[in-house]
Amino acid sequence: MDFSTLESWGYLAVAFFAFGGSLFIVAAAGVFSFMGHMDLTIALTIATISNYLGDMFLFYLGKYHKKEIKSYFFKHKRKIALATLIMRKYGLWAIFIQKFLYGIKTLIPLSMALSKYDFKKFGFYNVFASIVFILTIGLSAYYSSEFIIAMFTYIKFHPWIAPLILFSIIGVVWFVMENMTKKKKKR
Repeated sequence: MDFSTLESWGYLAVAFFAFGGSLFIVAAAGVFSFMGHMDLTIALTIATISNYLGDMFLFYLGKYHKKEIKSYFFKHKRKIALATLIMRKYGLWAIFIQKFLYGIKTLIPLSMALSKYDFKKFGFYNVFASIVFILTIGLSAYYSSEFIIAMFTYIKFHPWIAPLILFSIIGVVWFVMENMTKKKKKR
């Protein structure tokens, strides 16, 4: 592998960021594959394996290193509670759902591990959840690439739109997460 090309670094970026569950890097891999800079099958395979390993790592930390990680989540008690509720309400479907939920995607594997969910069972379902997540995001981006490229071209000539879109997305995600994690007032 020649490490002087964008394609080589692209595969490494996909592996690194998919480990953390980034849907943006998977979407970027889909677009780069459409443009001919990456091979779609290789990029999505790397992303799937890396994403699977990332969630297994989080589950492992929650299962066998509880004391070490609890201090890092002190400020996120409500998000952990939400993750636990999602896990209890949806059971094994929580493994699939969490892949798509920013803000709590790292907490579901930890919550499942802390609740003594079976490691092998989580690993088994996580294989399919990783495949569904990567294929959904990667193929959606691949088949929407013309639109995505046109959108970025438009933004290139109207740069004021990029911060507007970015802050809108951040605002919506923040608003939704705040409302999901707040206690509801009883009337």
